[in-house]
Order: sequence, then C-alpha cells, then structure tokens
Amino acid sequence: MGDTILITSKGTGPKPEYLDQLRAHARVIVGNTRETFADAAPETTVMLNWSAPRDLNRAVFLMAPKLAWVHSRNAGLDSFLFPEIVASPVTLTNGSGVFSPPLGEFALAAMLYFAKDLRRMIRNQLAARWEPFDVLTISRKTVGIVGYGDIGREIAWRAKAMGMRVLALKRHPPPPGSDLGPVEKMYPSGGLREMIAACDYVVVTAPLTAETHHMISEAEFAAMKPDAVIINVGRGPVIDEAAMTRALADGRIKGAGLDVFEQEPVPAESPLYAMENVLFSPHCADNTPDWLDNAMNFFIAQYERFRKGEPLLNVVNKKLGY
Repeated sequence: MGDTILITSKGTGPKPEYLDQLRAHARVIVGNTRETFADAAPETTVMLNWSAPRDLNRAVFLMAPKLAWVHSRNAGLDSFLFPEIVASPVTLTNGSGVFSPPLGEFALAAMLYFAKDLRRMIRNQLAARWEPFDVLTISRKTVGIVGYGDIGREIAWRAKAMGMRVLALKRHPPPPGSDLGPVEKMYPSGGLREMIAACDYVVVTAPLTAETHHMISEAEFAAMKPDAVIINVGRGPVIDEAAMTRALADGRIKGAGLDVFEQEPVPAESPLYAMENVLFSPHCADNTPDWLDNAMNFFIAQYERFRKGEPLLNVVNKKLGY
C-alpha cells in the first residue's frame, strides 16, 4: 500500500464506490472529528478537504508534518487558507472548473429573470390576472464580470452567444494584443468603477481574499446605472451586503441575483428574503445531480497524476488565494 489519504468531511464523505477506487492504491481514512485522524496523520502525504469546517482542516493539517499535497473539493478557499498552510511548502489544489458551467447558466438565468420580469409573470398567473406588459432583451446589453477566472469565462461565452457586450475585470490582465475571446475589454482592479458604470449587469465571480473583501460597496453601487442588476456567484463577502441591501431598498439599482451571501444560512430576519427585486438562491446554483460525482472524479484523476509524479492541475497560489 502506498500513500495515506485523509479525507476531512462535515458529513459522511464521498460515496463508497469512489473510496474503493482510492483504496486500490492507498490507505484511506474519512472522518469529521480530529480524533479520527490522530493515529494516521503523522505519516500522511495526501489530504482531501470534502467541505469540512476550517477548524477541522487546520487541526488535521497541523498533525500531518509529511503532507505533500492538499486538495479542496470546492473552488473557493477562504475557509481553508489558514496561515500555516500558506506558509508551508505543501501543494494546494482546488476544484476550480468542476462547478463552473452551472454557475454560468445561473448567471444567464438571473439576467433573463430581470429582463423578462418573471416574478411579475408568476404573480399574475397565481392571481389569474391577464395583464400584458413590456419586457426587455439582454442582447446588445453590457455585462461586466468581476474576477475573470473559469466561472467568468463560462459566463462570458454564454453572454456573447446571447448577443451581449462582455467586459471583464482581472487582477492581472493579459498583455496588450492578447486574444480576449468573448471579452471586448479587460480592466485591471483599479478600473472596477469605470467598468461597472458601463454595465447593465454586473456578475461577481471573484474569490474571497483580503483584497476582494467588500470590493463592491457603497461607492461601487453609486457608480452603477439605476437599472443595473448585480449577480453574485463567487463569494458572499466580496459584496458589502448591507450596502447592497440599501441600494436595493432605495431603488438605486434594479435588482440582485444572489447564490452566495455574507452569512450562510441567511438569517430569517434578513430583508433579502422579502425583497421583490432579489432572486434568492441558497448557495445551490451548482448543485446538479452529478456535482459531487464530478468533484470526486476530478480528485481521483488528480491523485493518479500525483501517484505518477505528473504535474497537478489547479495549483493554487496560496498567497493570492486562488
């Protein structure tokens, strides 16, 4: 038997059939308590975070001095980048790309939801009210993507296919003359307000880091068009939720399509639940029937690379946080 793989989980962990595939090559231990891993951790070389809490991941990491590689099932790493792993030589990879297509579809659905006023259609249908009204098109409208990574690309291609103008913001824009694909113009971080002022739809896909925390706040909402819609499929705290709620309540922006929030689950007293101009998804826009299968298949393929000494995919820059 080769490596030992520790799988930290907040529940029961991956399906047994996937664990059997791993056990053909490694000793596998799955658990949701520190005690489960105490004996095996000192000799462990591989760790998989199956959406476990930060405290458990940190505790297990500190017990495993021989770790060479840690993989996070999720793309977001804000609950995993504790100081010790950032400072260590351990390779960290994530699930970036595994969940991107459904998030691209959600962003497009949110744009259409507001353009076609689907809430009004449903309300009238339930009231048996025949009340024709005008709707908008999203073609020839401008969408700006904040954080142009894998999810951003999925959104950009879908928006372009709908005839939209696509702008994007990236911390490190490509050199002048680069092929931007569906993106008409790429902005650096300092161009955020300039970009969103030109947008009918602003889609946030940025990871949560010290730099991106509340990067969309009062000044950014003030820069948006009054008929603009903001959509968040990245991380909740990238948007200052209090500032967004005020902008929505005051009618300073048209609406918000939200899959992620600053506090999850969102407290029952949150005004967002009752707002007519909010499309509310409880962080499940990428929960397709096969999403966990896809995540585990990606890890198994990654482990094959690790076992053969091949380069791993999705290696994270731990200091940048993505």
